[in-house]
Amino acid sequence: MDTPPRSVTAKVFDFPRNAWYAAAWDHEVSARTPLARTIAGVPMAMWRSTDGAVSVLADACWHRLAPLSMGTIHGDELQCPYHGLRYNPAGRCTSMPAQRTVNPSAAVPSFPVVERHRYVWVWPGDPDLADPDLVPDMHQMEHPDWAGDGLTIAAGCNYQLVLDNLMDLTHEEFVHSSSIGQDELSESEFEVTRDGDRRVTVSRWMRDIDPPPFWLKNMRDKFPGFSGKVDRWQIIHYEAPGTICIDVGVAKAGTGAPEGDRSQGVNGYVMNTITPESARTSHYFWAFMRNYRLDSQLITTQLREGVHGVFAEDEEMLVAQQRAIDANPDHAFYSLNIDAGGMWVRRILDEMLALEGRGNDADAAVTALRPAANG
Repeated sequence: MDTPPRSVTAKVFDFPRNAWYAAAWDHEVSARTPLARTIAGVPMAMWRSTDGAVSVLADACWHRLAPLSMGTIHGDELQCPYHGLRYNPAGRCTSMPAQRTVNPSAAVPSFPVVERHRYVWVWPGDPDLADPDLVPDMHQMEHPDWAGDGLTIAAGCNYQLVLDNLMDLTHEEFVHSSSIGQDELSESEFEVTRDGDRRVTVSRWMRDIDPPPFWLKNMRDKFPGFSGKVDRWQIIHYEAPGTICIDVGVAKAGTGAPEGDRSQGVNGYVMNTITPESARTSHYFWAFMRNYRLDSQLITTQLREGVHGVFAEDEEMLVAQQRAIDANPDHAFYSLNIDAGGMWVRRILDEMLALEGRGNDADAAVTALRPAANG
C-alpha cells in the first residue's frame, strides 16, 4: 500500500458537522426532565414537548450561559434554571423575569432533529443542509422481521478508532478469542467496495469451518443439538459519517448460504452508530438484531448481554489505544491490507471535512488508497 497523506492516517480524526448523528435512544428523551448531551463538540439540551416532538437547543442560556439542561419543561418550552428565561423549540426567548418586553435578540441556537430507527438524530452543522433522507439506514432496528436490543458505550477514545475497529474484524481472532474469534478470520479473503460518496462495504466468507462458541450457541437456539461445520459470513456496511451495520451469521456448511439461501442458518445484524462527543470521547450506540425466534425475550436478553461482554473487550482495547496515542504524539499510523475498509472510511470523512473547509488533499488520498481497495 502506498503511504496516504497524513490527513487520512490522522490518529485523532476531526469530525464533520454537516451530518446526522445519533444523540440518544428514543426512550432517553422525555417530557419530564431535559437531557444534556454533547454532540460533535456542541453541548445540547433535549426534551419532548406535550405532543411528543423532540426539540434540541444549545445548552447555554442567552442571558448568563447557565445550562438549560438543568432547567424545567413547561409544555413546549424550556425554562432556564438560573433566572427563569423561557425558550420555545425554535430557541426564541418567550419570557423574561421582571420585565414585560422581551429583547428581540434573545435566542439560542436550535438544531434540526429526526426520530428514526429508535434513535434521536441531531444535525449540529448548517441547518439549511439537514436533509432527513440522509439519516443512515438502520431499518432492522424497527422492522417486524427483526428483534433485538442494545446499549450505549461511553467510549473514551476518538470516534475514528471505533470505526477502524468495526471495519476490520480480523481483530476478533485476538481480542475475542473466547467468543467469536477464530483463525479463519485472518486467513480468509475479503472484498472492499465503495458505493457513491457515503458508503463502503467489506465482505468476507469463511467456508466449512467450526463455529466459534457464540455462533454455536445461536445455531443451537434455532437447531437444537446442532453440531458440525458451518459457512460463516461478515458483510460490513458503512454509511457516513459514523454508522456501521454488520450482516453476520453462520449456516450449515454447503447448504447454499454464499449463494443466497440462508434458511439453514442464523442471521444477525450488529447495528453500530458512533457519535463524536469530543476529540477523545464518543457515544457508541449499538444493538444486535436477529431474524429468528423473534418472540423469545430470553434470546434477546442473552444476545444483548453476550454482545455487551464482547464489546467491553473492544472498549478496553480502544481506551488503551487512545492512551498510547496521547503518549506518543510523534508516532505515525501505518496501514496494512486489512485496513483497506477503514482507510476508505477515512477518505470519505476527509472529503466531508474538505466540503466544510476543514479537509485536506482528498485527491491525493484516493490515489494513494487505490492499490489497497481490492483487499
